[in-house]
Amino acid sequence: MHAIVISKPGGPDVLTWQEVPDPIPGPGEVIVDVVASAVNRADLLQRQGFYDPPPGASRYPGLECSGVISEIGPGVEGYATGDEVCALLAGGGYAERVAVPWEQLMPVPERVSLVEAAALPEVACTVWSNVFMTARLRRGETLLVHGGASGIGTLAVQLAKAYGSRVVVTAGSEEKLARCLELGADEGVNYRTADFAESVRADVILDIIGGKYLPGNVKALNTGGRIVVIGLQGGAKGELDLRRLLSKRGAVHATSLRPRPVDEKGVITRGVVENVWPLISAGAIRPVIDSTFPLADAGRAQAALEEGSHFGKILLVR
Repeated sequence: MHAIVISKPGGPDVLTWQEVPDPIPGPGEVIVDVVASAVNRADLLQRQGFYDPPPGASRYPGLECSGVISEIGPGVEGYATGDEVCALLAGGGYAERVAVPWEQLMPVPERVSLVEAAALPEVACTVWSNVFMTARLRRGETLLVHGGASGIGTLAVQLAKAYGSRVVVTAGSEEKLARCLELGADEGVNYRTADFAESVRADVILDIIGGKYLPGNVKALNTGGRIVVIGLQGGAKGELDLRRLLSKRGAVHATSLRPRPVDEKGVITRGVVENVWPLISAGAIRPVIDSTFPLADAGRAQAALEEGSHFGKILLVR
């Protein structure tokens, strides 16, 4: 088979399409013949040498895919060869074939094509596990989503609205804010021209920025509010005003998805299938896809993500 190999840490040009050994399914694993994958910011960090795969995971980038099961290892439950699936991965999505623990597989939801399904696993599992499982967003509460135009942001807006919450987003242009409002967001803040902490009050904050936004996030919290930090685009360190956090009886959670054990990921994927997929089948949520690139041209796709003008997901298609 062929896969995208990171020849050395660096820019998009270090990604090369090479012939590599076929994966072999271990106990509890299936082989998925990849139809499409997607580009995530973690892939860029891995390419740059800052985010190695967890022990035992594929060394090729790619945290999600869609495709068809072609082989089944011992101990797999509920799946057969020929099944069309999408999958949450610890790595390996930028390849023609990938070995996946069966607990991390999900059926392709109704109203979504097999290619479009590649846009869903990482964002759906991230939003469901953080906003609903960890922060326990409730109907009527306000969710603040930083990076509303991202793949995670576009899914978070739709899912929170479907569950009866008010949604505020931040984004870096008026055009992106307008598109977030079209998806259902109630309010948008252009972070280039305004300080969200001066005007927004939220019960739950989904934060991809990290240290830079920590003081503003605490200021923006309602009493009993919860911050969930899932990214560090604005740095790993920030000043935490504990007096203000205490006065609001607030909480700060920091989570990651990729290194979690398979059984924890299985809990998340089952929650997504039970709670998110029906909303997609009903037309309340849709994957937002900005553009597609050939899988072998992953470097150009990653450059597009770095450039930052995208809205939604960037897919890699075989």
